[in-house]
Amino acid sequence: MKYMLLVCGDDTNDASGMAPVEPWVEDLGERSVRLHGHRLALPSEAVTVRVRGGEVLRTDGPFAETKEYVAGFDVLECDSLQEAVEAAARHPVATIGAMEVRPFWPMGEEEDPEAALRAVDAELTEAHRERDAGRVLACYAPDAEIFHFADGRERQGLDAHRTAVRDLFAQVGGPVTREVRELTIEVDEGVGFARSLIRLTATRTDGTRLDDTLRVSTGYRDIGLRRVITHEQAVSLKEA
Repeated sequence: MKYMLLVCGDDTNDASGMAPVEPWVEDLGERSVRLHGHRLALPSEAVTVRVRGGEVLRTDGPFAETKEYVAGFDVLECDSLQEAVEAAARHPVATIGAMEVRPFWPMGEEEDPEAALRAVDAELTEAHRERDAGRVLACYAPDAEIFHFADGRERQGLDAHRTAVRDLFAQVGGPVTREVRELTIEVDEGVGFARSLIRLTATRTDGTRLDDTLRVSTGYRDIGLRRVITHEQAVSLKEA
């Protein structure tokens, strides 16, 4: 289970005698207990945002004036809360500040990060079968960075991709079969990456056969309610 470890400093305590943090990071990293983490800037550099009556209110500084503040965070993966507590107790800041250990909200099967990426890929496959350009493009973030090289042409950006998808669907008279091969996925709660071979087959309106295989690398971002594609690079194997 994953735990968020909030490293809370106290500006009234002397940190000059505190042990270095690096050995703690290296030890837990080597044992795959610490997944990632980072220090945070001082509270004086924080910005607090509130919305009241539809108006965005920005205040420079932390949410609450207190001597204790969150100085950093670590994401741990432990078998139990006790194991996470023991890891927190070994953190050097625990000797001068405090460590808050909090479990991640339990995820149901439908919230599994890898399943969420596969759902996007399945939606793309179904949208191609239905020749629905709107559904295809809804899988991409508005600021997605896209690079495709096929048919001897280079296309960059979402606008060019939109045109290419519409052109593809316009030149065929039936469904476009999208076959995914050799799919590999790396994902966590926030971002994900996938690599695959995508074979597109269809029959053009003039009776000729469309058959192209692309090597595709895709980056995804969690936008809260769903995953979207934020980066995609595709190269036709005919051009490789």
